[in-house]
Amino acid sequence: MVTAAAIDDSSLQLTFVLFLTVVVITLFTALLTAPQRDEISEFYLGNRAMSPLRNGLAMCGDYLSAATLLGSTGLVALTGYDGLMYLGGTTVAWMMVLLLIAEPLHRTGKFTLGDTVALRLPRQQRPVRVALAVCILAIATLYLVAQLVGSVALLTQFTGVPSGTTRTLCVVVIGVFVILYASLGGMPGATVIQIIKAVMLVVGVLFTAGWVLHHFDWNPNALLERASERSGSGLSFLEPGLRYGGTVSNKLDFLSLELAIVLGLAALPHVLMRLLTPRNSGVLRSSVLWAVGLVSAVCFGAGIMGLGATALLGRDTIESTDRTGNASVLLLAHELGGSVLTALLTCLAYLTLLAVAVGLTLAAASSLAHDLYSEVIRKGRASETEELTVARLSGAVIGVLGILLALVAWGANTATLAFLAFAIAASAILPTIIYTLFWRRFSAKGALLSLYGGLLCSVLLATFSPVVSSTPGSFYPEADFAWFPLQNPGIVSIPAGFLLGWLGTVLDKGPAEDASAHEEFEVRMLVGADD
Repeated sequence: MVTAAAIDDSSLQLTFVLFLTVVVITLFTALLTAPQRDEISEFYLGNRAMSPLRNGLAMCGDYLSAATLLGSTGLVALTGYDGLMYLGGTTVAWMMVLLLIAEPLHRTGKFTLGDTVALRLPRQQRPVRVALAVCILAIATLYLVAQLVGSVALLTQFTGVPSGTTRTLCVVVIGVFVILYASLGGMPGATVIQIIKAVMLVVGVLFTAGWVLHHFDWNPNALLERASERSGSGLSFLEPGLRYGGTVSNKLDFLSLELAIVLGLAALPHVLMRLLTPRNSGVLRSSVLWAVGLVSAVCFGAGIMGLGATALLGRDTIESTDRTGNASVLLLAHELGGSVLTALLTCLAYLTLLAVAVGLTLAAASSLAHDLYSEVIRKGRASETEELTVARLSGAVIGVLGILLALVAWGANTATLAFLAFAIAASAILPTIIYTLFWRRFSAKGALLSLYGGLLCSVLLATFSPVVSSTPGSFYPEADFAWFPLQNPGIVSIPAGFLLGWLGTVLDKGPAEDASAHEEFEVRMLVGADD
């Protein structure tokens, strides 16, 4: 039987060597490919001549976090069918991006989402840019803290609860690497680590999943039967409702979570920024198709790994090691390949945390430098050198902020922080994107209400939910002020964001934007300037 003690010091030491090797190589490459001139286009967008495959790998790397490798696999290991449905939502989310958002946004954008809104609402762009910057900073900070806290949670699998010094060192080291990649490397540097991470993730997950299937003679039925036997739930493990069934509240919670995942992906700042990097819409379309295929392959492999963990280890062993299930991947790796495979997958998890954190930091820094500083404070008069300097400093400030918050909230549930970031993106930014692209009457007042209202609604509902109080797993388990019954606010906050955007536009009695501005925007959205 594999226990927590089986993930031994040799695995930790080998992980450290592998991770340090990969980081040194990628950091050196990132610095070599970093912008050599003071051109903001190169810092924000990188090499726009990349092939669809490389763009697709970068998109895959930007999106897939350690939550997919560890959390999703653990969810499958503990809840079976419900966990597989969660992974399915991750794949469906990319279809939303492909069919609705990608090409119109690419044709109308420049460096940030604020540029798209400015093209659509030129007279009243500044307050909307400020609101966008606030929402992007909130989303990126939450998600960044989730990644940094996740690095400590991953270390815990080896050492138990780490000391304060160890915890601080882990967060600071990862945070410093994030700052170096984002501030010095810009988009070219971020792209290097995203592509390397994506290749390693796809290969590592599919290799491990293939090993699991090989163990069962490539017979999926044998895998499913053994998993259901060792789950402690029998055939219920392979049926819906083990985690998100029973009460109406549980079912609504699952629906709310899936809505946040499917709709939130299309509004995550680092994903939106990555959609602007291909040189034209044709390359973008092919790139997103590659991303869909790669993400689907990783999710498929993660599902097999989760079932394999239950089949080979048993649910009791997984829960006794980590009740969240996050340790299932490492326990499975040790069962199959000993210390070597454990170290490889742990190194991959750390690299995944680092890569996603870099993308988030770069997206937030770009919004602060371009939208807030250059276009609002300097009113478009900042030089490229000045804006680039602010972007680099913003990356450092956001990285330091993430480090400090992660040290304060190190015991927080990383999945909860990530899901809240998704909910804010789907509730605040997505309605603004949809209305900007497809509603002729949409006004700045509607955008402001949608952005601030969606943000406040998400945060307010999350604050008064079981995530913060009332349950043993809450931030404050001894307190009881949770009047909102769901773990994720998306089922309420997402419709609220769309409703507020509509209401603000309908009630707006101010002067309308020039009709020619909208006509120009429509032509740009349908034809583009690069096609």
